[in-house]
Amino acid sequence: MSGRTSKGEQTKERYEELVSLVNQYNQQYHEENASDISDYEFDMLNLELRELEKAHPEWRSDESPTGKVGGAVKRESGVSVAHRVPMLSIQDVFSKEEVLAWVHEVRKLHDDVLFSVEHKIDGLSMTLRYENGALTLAETRGNGLVGEDVTLNARVIPDVMEQIGLDGYVELRGEVYMTHADFEHYNEELEQAGKPPAANPRNLAAGTLRQLDPAVTAKRGLRMFVFNVQDASGGSESDLLIQAHTQALTRLEQAGVAVVPHRLCKTDDEILSAIDEIGEARGEYAYDIDGAVVKIEQIAYRSDFPAGSKYSAGHIAYKYPPEEKEAVVGEIELTVGRTGKIAPTAIFQEPVRLCGTWVSRATLHNQDYIDKLGIDIGASVLVYKSGEIIPRVKEVVRSTGSIFQIPRVCPVCGQEIVQESDTADYKCTNPSCPAQILRTIAYFAGRDAMDIKALGESYVKVLIGEGYLHDYTDIYYLKDKRDELIERKLVGKEKNTDRILKAIEESKKNSVDQLLTGLGIDNVGKTTAKGIMRQFADMDTLMGADFETLTAVPDVGPATAQSILDFFAKEANRRMIERFKAAGVNMESAKEEGGSLRLLDQTFVITGTLPTMERKQAQELIEKHGGKVTGSVSKKTTYVLAGEAAGSKLTKAKELGIPVLSEAELLGMLADS
Repeated sequence: MSGRTSKGEQTKERYEELVSLVNQYNQQYHEENASDISDYEFDMLNLELRELEKAHPEWRSDESPTGKVGGAVKRESGVSVAHRVPMLSIQDVFSKEEVLAWVHEVRKLHDDVLFSVEHKIDGLSMTLRYENGALTLAETRGNGLVGEDVTLNARVIPDVMEQIGLDGYVELRGEVYMTHADFEHYNEELEQAGKPPAANPRNLAAGTLRQLDPAVTAKRGLRMFVFNVQDASGGSESDLLIQAHTQALTRLEQAGVAVVPHRLCKTDDEILSAIDEIGEARGEYAYDIDGAVVKIEQIAYRSDFPAGSKYSAGHIAYKYPPEEKEAVVGEIELTVGRTGKIAPTAIFQEPVRLCGTWVSRATLHNQDYIDKLGIDIGASVLVYKSGEIIPRVKEVVRSTGSIFQIPRVCPVCGQEIVQESDTADYKCTNPSCPAQILRTIAYFAGRDAMDIKALGESYVKVLIGEGYLHDYTDIYYLKDKRDELIERKLVGKEKNTDRILKAIEESKKNSVDQLLTGLGIDNVGKTTAKGIMRQFADMDTLMGADFETLTAVPDVGPATAQSILDFFAKEANRRMIERFKAAGVNMESAKEEGGSLRLLDQTFVITGTLPTMERKQAQELIEKHGGKVTGSVSKKTTYVLAGEAAGSKLTKAKELGIPVLSEAELLGMLADS
């Protein structure tokens, strides 16, 4: 990610880069429930973009995200619904001076103004509509004007009341979130099932609210705080609900509604004190917050302070800087990866609470990273979360006066480790190292390769330790040890053992590119493996290919070709292929039924929401006809398949002159083949 530039470095090129970056991260947040950067880093990019547009209004692009709200409406999980009251964002500020400047501006026009200071819950917005006290509709924010009907899922959230005892029409807006306890419980269940954990509570809550099955939503334990009365009319208490903000929240509380924690303030000191108290206690809340919202109490005054088409009037949000905590390095743990790479990790003497979760360790990457920061056992370090997900060490606060050195022997097998050329990484060169075997077999069985769902890493570790697995071919001979495994209860009792053996048996039918991926050949991931096996009839043909044949395959360069040749040149690896064959593992490339080579050697990027297909379906269709799908637009991209709210990838395609297709145009192209 590019950092912020100074005032003297403002250029049109930087502005265009910011438009592209902010659109890209916006799309990740709203459409993919993920993010490559932290909220703070995103906020700084957004702020820099706004400053450039203010200084150079002539640069402003139609693609700029500063005039857009939220993300695209996701059609796969609910019916689209137009909002009666637009669900706009709240303008962010990043200093106390900006807060007071806004407060003083309001006070100049209304000297009797009061303000509500409340928690800015880190979740997703939802509006509830009530008719004569009965819930009739729940809707997500979507793009601010149109959202999704999620009423069925909302009804299973405990904080969403079916009846509120208020007559007339009442529309409430709030934030759906997940508590730290429920989030950690969900991740524990995933880990026990051998699945990767969810990234953070916000993303999981967003995905849960869009579930097609309300039973899944109910199980995951979503909660909701109401933070605003959007509209009220035709009822005996309608005037009360739309005149004074905190009075309306109090009335809702009396009706049993869970409302956002808030405090009514008048003076500057009261406002700043409330903001500080919320910030100082944010590590103690049962949920995540990402700021404090300051709202004008008198609702009639709000329209006097508009903030543009993207933001609701009469509010600002003070965003806290990234949370950092000091921790003492108690030990440095060394682990060995699948390729033999030594990975150092700091283990803290006492866990620290960051962004709502307890953190007891942080990656140290390699020796260069340790040297640069001056880290040693006993040092006090400042810890933060990158992307509010991954714990990182920012700096050393108190040094021990020495720097930790990675030993030159493997921590698992005791063999010599060597530094890889042109890198800062150290690697164990012993192919029989137990740690490498564990990672290798776990990768082979993982979802990116053979996807043997029931065989998680914990089971693999037990089976290696007990002598049942020495390499990944042994997986397909575990069935011969069924009775023994059940008797010893190594992977559970009879039912679970049979479940694992059945999953192993079913994986024999997988496409051969999954097997090639699982072999763990350098530079051959799942996308490359798919492309390779599209050019070869079976594994034997690939094993017999020479350097020229391999480099003729699209996207296979000299380094990848040499890695494949080196792998199959080893007799031990060729023997493993023969064992796979003997076990009945599929070795042949699939014959595409109903497909064609119409898209052969063509590279696609899919962006936005397509009218009738999910992205995965579109990718499968493209690959079926010989094409390849990648995640980013470059000069090598043949076409961009664009749907609604396509964002930065569409912008880049236009800049590079890459043809853009609609879903209908793609289908028409294939119909002609």
